[in-house]
Amino acid sequence: MEIKTIGVIGSGIMGRGIAHVAGMAGYKVVLQDVSEEALKRAMKITEQNLEIGITRNKVTQEEKKQTLENIRTTTRLEDMATVDFVIEAVPEDFDVKKDVYQVLDTVCRPDVIYATNTTSKSITALGATTTRPDRFIGMHFFNPVHIMKLIEIAKGMETSEETIRIAREVGDAFKKVVIVIKESPGFITSRIQAAIGNEAFHMLQEGIATAEEIDIACRVGLNHPMGPFEMVDFGGLETRLKSTEYLHQTLGEKFRPCPLLVQYVNAGRYGRKTGKGVYEYDEDGKKINK
Repeated sequence: MEIKTIGVIGSGIMGRGIAHVAGMAGYKVVLQDVSEEALKRAMKITEQNLEIGITRNKVTQEEKKQTLENIRTTTRLEDMATVDFVIEAVPEDFDVKKDVYQVLDTVCRPDVIYATNTTSKSITALGATTTRPDRFIGMHFFNPVHIMKLIEIAKGMETSEETIRIAREVGDAFKKVVIVIKESPGFITSRIQAAIGNEAFHMLQEGIATAEEIDIACRVGLNHPMGPFEMVDFGGLETRLKSTEYLHQTLGEKFRPCPLLVQYVNAGRYGRKTGKGVYEYDEDGKKINK
């Protein structure tokens, strides 16, 4: 089966990044979201990221032009009828994902593979909600997608070897480093990241150090590219909380979310997207030093 057209469901941080790398790889892309406003914002940010790539000599003007031309936006899930491979990147809510797949099953060809970008949900359970559990797989991308190199491919109980092969080929075409793992809550990276991030919140709650000092310790002492609070603000505190709650439910007490993380989310401090997370940000998303 030759993959020529890729459908991406959801135009948030992850979805727009996946559409970016798919378009850059030469695939025709159908990017879907329920919000026309979200789609316009996604394309604007994608164009900005391509411009940054040009200034850094990572992208040519022709590559920018071709990438943007390769991406078509729509608010209709029914437009997935034309694609060869679907990558779902909607919020980390099982029922929301299930609803998407029930619609896709009515419009996609029987041979089309579904890949979910979930960070924690069961591939087997999600696949079982579809008519094609053998053609269902996890493809966990990393934020920002156009920069981060890793894809974790997670196979469910019914995932076929052919599905794994095709998903790996797609990942290779995206010029990513691909690893294939057995299904497990949190996979490899989200599980480790949740543990580090949760412990960082406990240290902040206990007054051991400031958020900035904890971030510096991880960047400089552990050589992490971002500190745990910088990272959670970038990805979204509400997303991290949902992931950690699922890990707590499936893996036990060691993943119980820190009360301070819960408090931040209850206050609506989701990170850069809302202007307030652990840190505060200006309209351009730059951290405000206080």
